[in-house]
Amino acid sequence: MIVGFMVQEILRLCSSLVLRNPLIDSANAWDYPVTHLLRYRWCHPSGCSEIRNSNSRPFPHFPTTTMKRCYLLTVILLCICSPAFAADPTWKGGFAAVNITPPQFMWMSGYGGRTAPADGKETDLWAKAMALQTPDGRNLVLVTLDLVGIDRDLSIAACKQIMTKYKLPREGIVLSVSHTHCGPVVGTNLRSMYFFDDAQAKLVDDYTAKLPGLILKAVDEAMTHLEPIKLTLGVGTAGFAVNRRTNKETDVPALKAKGELKGPVDHDVPVLAAHDSKGRLKGIIFGYACHATVMAYQKWSGDYPGFAMIELEKAHPGAVALFWAGCGADQNPLPRRSVELAKDYGKQLAAAVDTVLTKPMNTVSPESAATYLEIELPLSEVPSREAFVKESMSADKYVAGRAKMLLKKIETGGKLPESYPYPVQAWQLGKDITLVTLGGEVVVDYSLRLKKELGAGVWVMGYANDVMAYIPSARVLKEGGYEGGGSMVYYGLPAVWGSKVEELVVGEVAKQVKHLRGK
Repeated sequence: MIVGFMVQEILRLCSSLVLRNPLIDSANAWDYPVTHLLRYRWCHPSGCSEIRNSNSRPFPHFPTTTMKRCYLLTVILLCICSPAFAADPTWKGGFAAVNITPPQFMWMSGYGGRTAPADGKETDLWAKAMALQTPDGRNLVLVTLDLVGIDRDLSIAACKQIMTKYKLPREGIVLSVSHTHCGPVVGTNLRSMYFFDDAQAKLVDDYTAKLPGLILKAVDEAMTHLEPIKLTLGVGTAGFAVNRRTNKETDVPALKAKGELKGPVDHDVPVLAAHDSKGRLKGIIFGYACHATVMAYQKWSGDYPGFAMIELEKAHPGAVALFWAGCGADQNPLPRRSVELAKDYGKQLAAAVDTVLTKPMNTVSPESAATYLEIELPLSEVPSREAFVKESMSADKYVAGRAKMLLKKIETGGKLPESYPYPVQAWQLGKDITLVTLGGEVVVDYSLRLKKELGAGVWVMGYANDVMAYIPSARVLKEGGYEGGGSMVYYGLPAVWGSKVEELVVGEVAKQVKHLRGK
């Protein structure tokens, strides 16, 4: 900043020079970037002269010793400002993408009604990594995954490898899934939803075992490519997410046309951009609160988030686009169920990001802090063994399947959980971004409440670090329904959440954010 001001002042001292460039008038010439000014020929009232270098580019020529000195001082200061001489501390960042598309067709996750493995591919699935480093050497790693979810065991295994290799604390790592319903079954995530044979079970186990290594590979590549970057932020808007609890899917087109959609939504599109020292876009990190459920076919696909990332990477060659899912547990992309719609929503989301990128964005100062804690989130009263014996004979195969799984755990000496170690995490990037990450499928009430109560600059990520269940707000828990508790059958937990679920989660977030902000 100081050097830039000095350059401007030197140029002002050379005010007898008149810039001859049709793109710049005399009124705003001094506001034009200095590096651009030096590309054009300069003239003195007594006349113009122009010399060219070996590449036939014009060099400025000054007829007086004073003007030569002005030019020399300007060049020296520009050299000081260049990346090679930069004294101001800056971020370092690296970005990478590793293909995680299963090598064999295996069972797909997200929908219980599937009766066969995948049989094709619409898009590849990716693990993408962003590595950030502050001037004092603090590292942060974000990994986004084109998967419906990951379980606690996989999260622990992947983070352990990263922590061991790079001496990172747990709070410095975020694992985020897009929640595409056109990816493979992973670990025990939603395992109560599926009924497949031993051969498919082995494919699931083998794929799950390889994932930590693939995640580490993405992190390795990102860390290898660390370089000075400038981080900027902005927030856009995309309007295709619809509250699925308050709008009947078949009525949505008509309701949209009339402007009569109901229920809370979060249409914000937070954007973090990383440019290298030459101004080239290297990383685009963006989020949106909406289920990735446009498609329900038998092909691997990143769904609308995947298409959004493809659009952005086409528009910005050399950049890696990373999508993270917000609090969209009760939000659907509607209407849906066609590739054309998935691509269209992807284009809408990419356009929202590009709109942010083309406008002035706020610079993120190179400083960070992070917190992470697993809180015990209580379940309501767990049913007795006898109750599960009865459920095991239910005509509902999902209810019976969960009961049999829980009974097996009891019979092998295990105890059914009365609570769950729920991950809550926060990153402070500069003064302007507080990234809150929450495990599970989080309903939109959390995002709206946290942004309102914690103030500007709060971004809330769901589906992070462990996707163990839906996380309803107090309102949704009371209302019931799929998000309010019915989905626990598919996640294999023995009971719905206790009544204080929202109070406990929001309370922990507030504590962490207060600590990070030093208040």
